[in-house]
Amino acid sequence: MTASPAREIGVGLVSVGWMGQLHSRAYTRLPHVYPELGLRPRLVRAADTAEAGRAYATDVLGYEGATADYREVLADPDVDVVSICAPNFLHAEVGIAAARAGKHFWIEKPVGRGAHETAAIRDAAIAAGVATTIGFNYRQPPAIRKARQLIAEGALGRITNVRGRFFGGFSSDPQSPRAWRFVRETSGSGVLGDLMGHLVDLVHFLLGPIGSVTATTGTFITERPGLPGSPDAGRMLPVENDDYANMLLRFDDSAFAAGALGTLDASWIAVGPQAEYAIEIFGTEGSLRWDFERLNELEVAIRRPGESVGYARLMADASFPEFSRFQPGPGTSMGYDDLKVIEARGFLLAATGSASGTSTIHDALASAQVLTAAEESAASGLWVATPVVEGHTAHVR
Repeated sequence: MTASPAREIGVGLVSVGWMGQLHSRAYTRLPHVYPELGLRPRLVRAADTAEAGRAYATDVLGYEGATADYREVLADPDVDVVSICAPNFLHAEVGIAAARAGKHFWIEKPVGRGAHETAAIRDAAIAAGVATTIGFNYRQPPAIRKARQLIAEGALGRITNVRGRFFGGFSSDPQSPRAWRFVRETSGSGVLGDLMGHLVDLVHFLLGPIGSVTATTGTFITERPGLPGSPDAGRMLPVENDDYANMLLRFDDSAFAAGALGTLDASWIAVGPQAEYAIEIFGTEGSLRWDFERLNELEVAIRRPGESVGYARLMADASFPEFSRFQPGPGTSMGYDDLKVIEARGFLLAATGSASGTSTIHDALASAQVLTAAEESAASGLWVATPVVEGHTAHVR
């Protein structure tokens, strides 16, 4: 019997930076990791304002063509889906244009500079009827999927509290230039919209919608040098957004963790942690903890009659969702690029009309509303409610 030919999906890309390259590699690997999907991504056209980016797209990544104008990608009839990997300040413009062009899109976070921009993109996607997926990478590790299973099965009992910290050191050097991410106009909020946005979505995915927050933010590296080669080179310029944020939270009554409390912290100036993106979840019968720096491990403690309670380190294996797609057994580790292949699978399933369980623009808005509430709370010192977004994929009972 001859196998049916694979369905070709034309791919467009906006911005050929590190993340755009990562999306492209994920598309290329998809038929090898998930052959049963019968999908074959075809890299059609990439857009980048830099000539070097366009050359990399065609000469290295394998796109058939490249352009300086993203609108040409959206107008190409051979492009079915688009990856939007541009800087934050372009997300609303490109996301809304992609929706109006009828292109399904996979967009990196933060999707908008605050809840208002994210809502505008959401409205455009709904009006156009296009599928969306958000670059919430930390939903994808098999250890996180396993954690969600354990929580859903009641292994931890009633959830009482969560503690999350997303600490990175990639902006800890005060002499690193003031790039776009440190400017309010181009980035929106700082670490709040970046690492805290990921952490809030991870909490939603594992435990359900957050109902209210109180937060504080701070900027501790207040100046950075101008970019080399720019008119501001040699000058110290003000940092306009936060580099540390924390919040207390209460879960919404609809959440799997209804009634639970939590604390979340995020920093991109931490000296020591490189990518200490960690979460700990506690219940009446047990707890679990995970750290991205040990991507393939999950620590679990479950109360058992007559036994002392301590953490057992579980190495990812075939019992962890998706792990066996990438590695044959425990101890042989998956990596960050693999997580994007899982994400690409969800996106293309959604784009071709199949159920995928992937994150959507509704999840992006849910996260953005929490972050906007946190900004309001940091200014007022009050608790701020965060209404639940319809259509989210957060964990509910």
